[in-house]
Amino acid sequence: MQYDYVIVGGGSGGASLAGRLAARCPEASIALVEAGPHTARNPFVNMPMGVAALVPFRTKHNYAYETVPQLGLAGRRGYQPRGRGFGGSSAINAMIYTRGHPLDYDEWAQLGCAGWAWDDVLPYFLRAEDNSRGANAWHGAGGPLGVSDLRERNPVAERFVQAAREAGFPANDDFNGAVQEGVGFYQVTQRGGERCTVARAYLYDTQLDTPRGKPLGERPNLHLIAGATVLRVTFDGARASGVEVARGARVETLEARAEVILAAGAFNSPQLLMCSGIGPAAQLRALGIAVRHDAPEVGRNLIDHIDFTFNKRVPSSETVGYSLRGAAHMARGLVRYVRERRGMLTTNVAEAGGFLKSRPELARPDLQLHFCTALVDDHSRRLHWGHGYSLHVCVLRPASRGTVTLASADARVAPVIDPRFFSDARDLDLLVQGARIARRILDAPALAQLGGRELYTQGDQGYQGDAELRAAIAAHADTIYHPVATCRMGGDARSVVDAQLRVRGVTHLRIADASVMPTLIGGNTNAPTVMIGERAADFIAESRCAGSPTHSATVIV
Repeated sequence: MQYDYVIVGGGSGGASLAGRLAARCPEASIALVEAGPHTARNPFVNMPMGVAALVPFRTKHNYAYETVPQLGLAGRRGYQPRGRGFGGSSAINAMIYTRGHPLDYDEWAQLGCAGWAWDDVLPYFLRAEDNSRGANAWHGAGGPLGVSDLRERNPVAERFVQAAREAGFPANDDFNGAVQEGVGFYQVTQRGGERCTVARAYLYDTQLDTPRGKPLGERPNLHLIAGATVLRVTFDGARASGVEVARGARVETLEARAEVILAAGAFNSPQLLMCSGIGPAAQLRALGIAVRHDAPEVGRNLIDHIDFTFNKRVPSSETVGYSLRGAAHMARGLVRYVRERRGMLTTNVAEAGGFLKSRPELARPDLQLHFCTALVDDHSRRLHWGHGYSLHVCVLRPASRGTVTLASADARVAPVIDPRFFSDARDLDLLVQGARIARRILDAPALAQLGGRELYTQGDQGYQGDAELRAAIAAHADTIYHPVATCRMGGDARSVVDAQLRVRGVTHLRIADASVMPTLIGGNTNAPTVMIGERAADFIAESRCAGSPTHSATVIV
């Protein structure tokens, strides 16, 4: 049970790190430890539209966390689905491939994260990517992660793009190109009409239409350990020496000769640090945890994209819905998917969207739209008979900050998640403004011609004043699934990790997931998390070649 590197968490950061590190250091033994199951052969994971069955429920693939009651959400508990199993949230997300804005990463560098400016990180995005459009200055080809256009576009999503242009917004065919602003269709992490999870990209033999040769996961130095919950990091003095793992009723220790790397995500990485004695000292002592290093910012600075959704029921059966016609469409779509990997089941549902500015003088968009070709109400946990569509609008760089704390010293107990949505009033003001902008698109002819009725907002039935719109937001807004920053990277002494992702106050321990982001990027967070895993692999490999400096740590949760 000894390895050179023990990585905790098989999600986007952990899988990309493990696969790339195994390739770069073939002489090193690597264990990738994941609490959930393998996902390679799960049809709901591999079929893009399976997302509708994976997000709403707590399953072996979804932690389905809840927040504490949110004052800004009228006392409601928010829902926080997070992937469980190899691939992590890339196995249950909407597959949208965006990187954020280049200025987001320049801001990281300005905040003390040396080597994380846009020019520094772009090569890692390119290295990871296998874009079906081919390589250019903005995209890579031949990398592990499949990125492609949707094989088929829903006609109602086409109407959304047309309506946005009628409302005066520019079209954009590539949100990851020279300009982010505009509306259009998202590229998705798919290959050959199937979801390309980060595990499928870096760990598994994909067996898709365009195989990429020997997969990294088949390397003899990489060991995938499923169904194993890491309870804490073990230490020899200040040095991370391994992890304590529960498999059923049995608890065992995996030793790490070189480093431990946590890649458990924005909720579970800080939880593991705290369970291991690294965190706010007073909180740890209150739970009977011996303090190894007093790190007040562990679990602090939680940032997430707060999102509001317009749901509109329409008579058109071109959207995904619950009806006799919808069932017939679905049956035909399933046959076509099985035969050709084409048709309606290749949709990611959130097919189109855009990045918009609330004020023209802004240097980068501050609002994002997701247009769904179905009635997505309360994360698809509330179902409606008939057909419709949904238009999401979210605040890209919220000012509110939340926390992740411990409910128990046992890492198997869910952490306490408090995003504190709208604790900074500027976020609500901007979301109201974003909802007004989205309303312009809904009222444009291309969508208005479909008719229909909105479920929770007045729409064309009458004017909705600010008070009513704010009440609707409080009653229905929630996350769009991008929590970050709970183990903030920085150049200051209070930051949890340094610019090479090493945990401060101990040695031989790193973190490689979205929790290290110092700020929330302006877009979906899956691709940036893969980039972080890729960068971590280089940091570790270079450290190994340099002879393992004193402060070297690789922990993946």
